[in-house]
Amino acid sequence: MTIIRLGYVAMSVQLQNCSPSQTMTYRQFSQIKDREAAINKLERIAISNLHNCLRLLKHNEANDIHFFRLSSRLIPLANHEELADWKYMRPLKEALHEIEDYLNNHPMRVDFHPDHFVLLNTKKIDTLNMSIKTLAMHEALLKGMGIDTEHRCVLHVGGAYEDKEKALEQFIHNWGVIPQKIQRMVMLENDDTTFSLQDTLYLCEKLGIPLVFDYHHHLANFENENWLDDWERIVSTWSYSKLPVKMHISSPKSEKDFRAHADFIDSEMFLTFLNGIKGTVPEIHCMIEAKQKDEALFKLAEELKNAEGVERIDNSSFQI
Repeated sequence: MTIIRLGYVAMSVQLQNCSPSQTMTYRQFSQIKDREAAINKLERIAISNLHNCLRLLKHNEANDIHFFRLSSRLIPLANHEELADWKYMRPLKEALHEIEDYLNNHPMRVDFHPDHFVLLNTKKIDTLNMSIKTLAMHEALLKGMGIDTEHRCVLHVGGAYEDKEKALEQFIHNWGVIPQKIQRMVMLENDDTTFSLQDTLYLCEKLGIPLVFDYHHHLANFENENWLDDWERIVSTWSYSKLPVKMHISSPKSEKDFRAHADFIDSEMFLTFLNGIKGTVPEIHCMIEAKQKDEALFKLAEELKNAEGVERIDNSSFQI
């Protein structure tokens, strides 16, 4: 038997006025003549984002959701070059502590998926340094929430730079200069255009990084169509992690636009995956990447509870 726990990404379509990603552009910032007042406004936005994040966690608890991706846009302009002197963590301490208190009383798995500009296989030193700086911000947020930082940030391998094999080796080269505290946060995901499951497994096995299997991405970009041949290898990358195996589930928007994410999850497609892996792991956490966010989770859960061989545990958890 395998326990399946469903999660969703960053936002709720059910909760009103609850965005954790409110922002401010640098142009807007620079139009405020008083720099201190502009920074105060940035801090108010970040605190509001964290308060909304807490609302989302409470929403999850009320609906038996044990798995959630935090927004990576909690702090607008956090690493902008013109704001290098801004000590943004200080004013957020109280709001982060409120989240820590809530998670201590209502445990759930939370993590991040930093934006695509975080590139660990870049040849450009400035880009690598900014990527490390961005990941350090994620580490500070996790620590501020009292969360163990190990395996909490999902990343793509990066760019191919016109030579995929060299790009893979560049990742290995760069990994050697990335601080260990940043390394321990990282999980890698196979993507839908460049770095296939086999490419990503190569890095994960060589460097000891857990692999987050994206089923939809694999269907769009594979070298070996039968992913089950590699499932044992995927699971093995999690052997040193304290956390259960994690995967991503989404569905194609259409046959023509196969790589785009649909509003909801095709439950038959998901069940094909589940029936392939049932009994191979005690528990797996499945992150739903769908346009309708939590609504997609609720719809999928409703469909799964009537599926043959699936036993409901609570509103977002099942046994198969």
